[in-house]
Amino acid sequence: MSSIQLEENSIFNQLGVFGHQKVVFCKDDDTGLRAIIAIHDTTLGPAVGGTRMWSYTTEAEALNDVLRLSQAMTYKAAITGLNLGGGKGVIIGDSRTDKSEALMRRYGRFIENLNGSFITTEEVGTGPKDMEYIRMETKFVTGVPESMGGSGENSPVTAKGVFMGIKACVKELFGTDSLAGRTVAVQGTGHVGEHLVSLLRQENAKVYVSDINEDRLRKVAKLYGAEVVSNSSLFDLEFDIYAPCALGATVNAETITKMKCGIIAGSANNQLADEKADGQLLLEKGILFAPDYLISAGGLINSYSELYGYSKKRTMQLAENIYEATREVLKKSKTENIPTNIAANKIAEKRIADIKKIRGSF
Repeated sequence: MSSIQLEENSIFNQLGVFGHQKVVFCKDDDTGLRAIIAIHDTTLGPAVGGTRMWSYTTEAEALNDVLRLSQAMTYKAAITGLNLGGGKGVIIGDSRTDKSEALMRRYGRFIENLNGSFITTEEVGTGPKDMEYIRMETKFVTGVPESMGGSGENSPVTAKGVFMGIKACVKELFGTDSLAGRTVAVQGTGHVGEHLVSLLRQENAKVYVSDINEDRLRKVAKLYGAEVVSNSSLFDLEFDIYAPCALGATVNAETITKMKCGIIAGSANNQLADEKADGQLLLEKGILFAPDYLISAGGLINSYSELYGYSKKRTMQLAENIYEATREVLKKSKTENIPTNIAANKIAEKRIADIKKIRGSF
């Protein structure tokens, strides 16, 4: 068997594991574009998901990322009650040096050719200006600047959802959802992380912050009165809540043994390195884990609102619903003695199965 055949079989095996409907590989030599768009499930509606631009080590790594992220978007839409499916896009490259108007517009042409089955928005490595370029080639994009009739940056809504998820967990663990006097470690002070720090400080929580970008870290710490800690010493501290708001997989077998917190609730995607094993470890250790795809659904809620008539007030109200959705997951986890991520999956899968009985794919 040739190496090409092995690679093809590997790709098809991956698609089978995740259950995707369609995966599109986008390549354009003139602009240098190399991208993958994954459409996971469209039972509830068109697949919506951000486009991430990242310097992946290999194309296989990029494929695995887009498959996993797009599946999470399906569950995110289902559990928050939105009539959307799940998809994701990844562009292989350094967003600081490889991005151009031509590249983003060429990517927009690929989206246009999917005829509305995939709608994108900003993600890690992309922003409102990039969405503006994509909009020049297709209407199937959200998160464009307000000057173009869009909602602009979605990080305030995402941070609001994470904040509500934190409060739901605090209510479960302490009997009140007040954050006054609670200690929170926010890892990652990017756009979402900064907005979350602001919300936490407004409720008089003590906040620790860490980030690999030291300039931004110290700026955020000074602006909101947070305390700087290094990533390497983060888990040496005791705090009530760990809020990962950077890249995923920071919750793993090694870090879980070090953790001295009662709650994990943040915006990072795929926080559990091993969904099954790490979720069970957290359950056994008694740490409440707010499923990341649930409480970080604010960005998707923002896109949903933009698609069906944007209102900032209404969008924030939808984000506040994450509080009750999180409470439902925690209740199911406790009743059935199962990890919270499994409880959330069951709730999402039931809604998809129920709707599938009355409609097909988008």
